Amino acid sequence: MRRLLGRLLTAVLATLALLAFGTPAHALAPASPAVTFTNPLAEQRADPHIHKHTDGYYYFTATVPAYDRIVLRRATTLQGLNTAPETTIWTKHASGVMGAHIWAPEIHFIDGKWYVYFAAGSTSDVWAIRMYVLESDAANPLTGAWTEKGQIATPVSSFSLDATTFTVNGVRYLAWAQRNPSEDNNTSLFLARMANPWTIQGTPVEISQPTLPWETIGYKVNEGPAVIQHGGKVFMTYSASATDANYCLGMLTASASADLLDAASWSKGSSPVFRSSAATSQYGPGHNSFTVSEDGKSDILVYHDRNYKDISGDPLNDPNRRTRLQKIYWNADGTPNFGIPVADGVTPVRFSSYNFPDRYIRHWEFRAKIEPNVTNLADSQFRVVSGLAGTGTVSLESANYPGYYLHQKNNEVWVEKDDGTAAFRNDASFYRRAGLADTASGVSFESYSGAGRYLRHYDYLLYTQPADTTLARADATFYAE
Repeated sequence: MRRLLGRLLTAVLATLALLAFGTPAHALAPASPAVTFTNPLAEQRADPHIHKHTDGYYYFTATVPAYDRIVLRRATTLQGLNTAPETTIWTKHASGVMGAHIWAPEIHFIDGKWYVYFAAGSTSDVWAIRMYVLESDAANPLTGAWTEKGQIATPVSSFSLDATTFTVNGVRYLAWAQRNPSEDNNTSLFLARMANPWTIQGTPVEISQPTLPWETIGYKVNEGPAVIQHGGKVFMTYSASATDANYCLGMLTASASADLLDAASWSKGSSPVFRSSAATSQYGPGHNSFTVSEDGKSDILVYHDRNYKDISGDPLNDPNRRTRLQKIYWNADGTPNFGIPVADGVTPVRFSSYNFPDRYIRHWEFRAKIEPNVTNLADSQFRVVSGLAGTGTVSLESANYPGYYLHQKNNEVWVEKDDGTAAFRNDASFYRRAGLADTASGVSFESYSGAGRYLRHYDYLLYTQPADTTLARADATFYAE
């Protein structure tokens, strides 16, 4: 009854709009439209960091397998970084400090200058890892000269790495990973204010140490902090466990108005927010950074992983971590939802309903429907791929069940596995049309095997049905997000 009343109310509002304005009532186009990428972005590039600058370029740096230099590339689009030429901007010292294990560079633009933060060991002790900073005042950091600003000094001299910097309410902070000699683990996370881009001030505070089972597999590790802010909250992701398939992302949360240098201001999630997915063949996702889409409307997760689980020997000697991109979605409670590391190839999108804008196409026990607050994000993500039936069609492949597609049978829509038959291919193929109720921003899908029948929700379940009324056209219109 509640669903029926909702549909009746929608129909009444649409009718009133037609009478008053001559156009049907409709939802606004989403504030964050779909963005898609083709993964991987860069082979053999780990610990990726991408900075979107005001000059219209994205700047990308990452760890190279030889651990011997810092590289940089730029492009005007994120996908363009895939083929952008790469420049070595700094090479390890022949002897002494900064002579080994050049790890996890990050590039930042602070007060009119470029800064690269990185970790390095010494030729006399490759595990004497410490944090260092480079500076350049050139407009183009790929061609400018770089000055070594030296080591970031911390009160305790111990294994330290993965420095990142960010500002909250005008205050600049440095977050990093460091071994605390008083703890039985490898690294914990620390935070301090900065006096300048290469110097911390005051006493650092430890905000997280690896204590949970998923943080202590292989090694007891909290490392690779990265910060994104949204809705008055500060979210700090970090990497945990060994750098094999057990590597994963955890997350700390604090209020932007809190004292961030009070460890009690930070709360830790009880489980990983991003981890390996056997379904999509992605393993060990971690050491991420954040950037934004070209239009500034979408937040983007940048991370590395491998496309195989089993590694021979030390994972640090395996060169095949790849840089990858995918869109971040935001839950109704304001927390980020990273979903799962999606399959290689084109990234998936979500489809929100035109007339129920808080509801997304998703599968539940393989039945397709529209539903709000889909916190199991991958249930509501689909890859738009070349149609299984060909002839200019598309098919919608499930993000968390690769090889399964939106498929109509007896006009009900399910998510089912391709059985290789022509009948399946036809019933899982659609013509992508301009939105029947919003030709400018919406999208509709006409069944290949049932001309004139469209993907449409009815009582929140998906069917293929004719779209021969104003309400039906609204029900058959979606927005890609």
